[in-house]
Amino acid sequence: MASNCCNRKLQPAGVFNRPNCVHHIGSSAHETRCQVKLASPRSVPTPTHHCFNRVLLSLNCVVKFPYGANNNNGKPTDPRSQERREKVKEMMKFAWDSYKRYAWGENELQPLSRNGNDARTFGGLRGASIVDSLDTLFIMGLDDEYQEAKEWVENSLNLNVGGEASLFEVNIRYVGGLLSAYYLTGEEVFKRKAVELGMKLLPAFNTSTGIPHGVVNLAGDSRRTSAGDLPRSSVLAEIGTLHLEFVHLSELTQDSIYTEKVMNIRKHLNHLDKPHGLYPNALNPVSGNWEQHLVSIGALGDSFYEYLIKSYLMSDRTDEEARAMYYDALEAIEKHLVQRSPGGLTYIAEWRGGVLDHRMDHLACFSGGMIGIGAEHGRPGSRQHQLDLAANITHTCHESYRRTPTMLGPEVFRFDEGAEATAPRVNERQYHLRPEVVESYMYMWRLTHDPKYRDWGWEVLEAVERHCRLATGFSGVIDVYGHMMIHDNLQQSFFLAETLKYLYLLFSEDDLLSLEDWVFNTEAHPLPVIPRNCTQEAEDKLPVSLLARLIGLL
Repeated sequence: MASNCCNRKLQPAGVFNRPNCVHHIGSSAHETRCQVKLASPRSVPTPTHHCFNRVLLSLNCVVKFPYGANNNNGKPTDPRSQERREKVKEMMKFAWDSYKRYAWGENELQPLSRNGNDARTFGGLRGASIVDSLDTLFIMGLDDEYQEAKEWVENSLNLNVGGEASLFEVNIRYVGGLLSAYYLTGEEVFKRKAVELGMKLLPAFNTSTGIPHGVVNLAGDSRRTSAGDLPRSSVLAEIGTLHLEFVHLSELTQDSIYTEKVMNIRKHLNHLDKPHGLYPNALNPVSGNWEQHLVSIGALGDSFYEYLIKSYLMSDRTDEEARAMYYDALEAIEKHLVQRSPGGLTYIAEWRGGVLDHRMDHLACFSGGMIGIGAEHGRPGSRQHQLDLAANITHTCHESYRRTPTMLGPEVFRFDEGAEATAPRVNERQYHLRPEVVESYMYMWRLTHDPKYRDWGWEVLEAVERHCRLATGFSGVIDVYGHMMIHDNLQQSFFLAETLKYLYLLFSEDDLLSLEDWVFNTEAHPLPVIPRNCTQEAEDKLPVSLLARLIGLL
């Protein structure tokens, strides 16, 4: 007899579609089971307790609810934050519409020339802005635009290309974007494309050490260089920014090869001798040795550290190796790189063979948020110290914006040559629509609820609107200190994937993509925490209580 839950009507409350009744052959009798498929955020089934414990047997146990306990899409309670959040949504729609009008199917929009950009970075893959935007469109409730993006992925995203691609960029933007879209929507096309693309990245690991080349031919060959344009070294940030996505590929395919590849990288790095406990930025993939002693928390190093602490969090706090490596690295960074300027600003310098370079990349400004989310899990008694360090670094990054006439931050800011969080060198004054500063504002808001972080985020939004919005899209600027704006003619795909998403989350309630249940890859694509009891035998534990709460049974 069919279970009652299979006859329930949809209710406007969550991420689950109508359950379908199927017959399961048990050991002694036929048994009816409800299957639930992730789909639209607009509906949820309401199965009875009789059927509920069997629901999880047809679900991947990493399914998470993105919309908050009250299914209000994270809508803030105060009117000012609501208004600000709606403004972010309007900016996203404008950026999307501009891309669609002038560059549909290309990788990125060039708003001044009103056409598309197809950078060689992606090896012939197209539609980077579409894949990067899927989850942003979805969580903002831009349903028509999301459907356009989904249909393009389904019908036009061709993975059978043979160009040389950046392993790092394809992984974080395409694989990460597709995985996130799958977990948020349950649409099988995203899973299928993510897995197919993930397989095409595996030849990069065909080295004597297992340390991957930075460039991979998507037709199946890896190369150490690309026409002489790229150094033969494997870059720390690139080889260290695969773990989150590859673990999820193993989770979805039940094929351990992806996890094995990234665990080999980690174990190799963990056992290498490190100067003063610091990780240099370049490694030879053949010898497995460091190739130079430049250490940076910005370009070339940044997301390696981010993925250590996030691997620990994504494992439901069971990946102790990642945790230990992260805190050991942070201790070395504090000891050797963290500095205080004459004006009292805390910053993270770069280390060049023992000599400090007193500069900080805009890219390094992610570290305020990273240190913040890791503060809870460090050595006993270190929590407040790390929260203070996170706040101080975030304050310094805010100062790099505040000290420009445009209120936009430069690509690099310095603490030498008489500079104090400013960019005296003309070639370091660009603003490329980067997300790292607002990323840290979002994390620090969620950790402290200090209203200044929302105010600082609004300052960035206003500056972007004033100086980067054109009639045909958004563009970075060449000189944040200039009185006449010269634009760089590029609406970066990460502006849609990261900058606008982090601003939207900054003005939303904390339960929209809760940090307890989700981690963001370095392109801001949310991936669910994998519960430690991720087995059928554990079906009566966390996932059941979670899903029951979602559908109003508890």
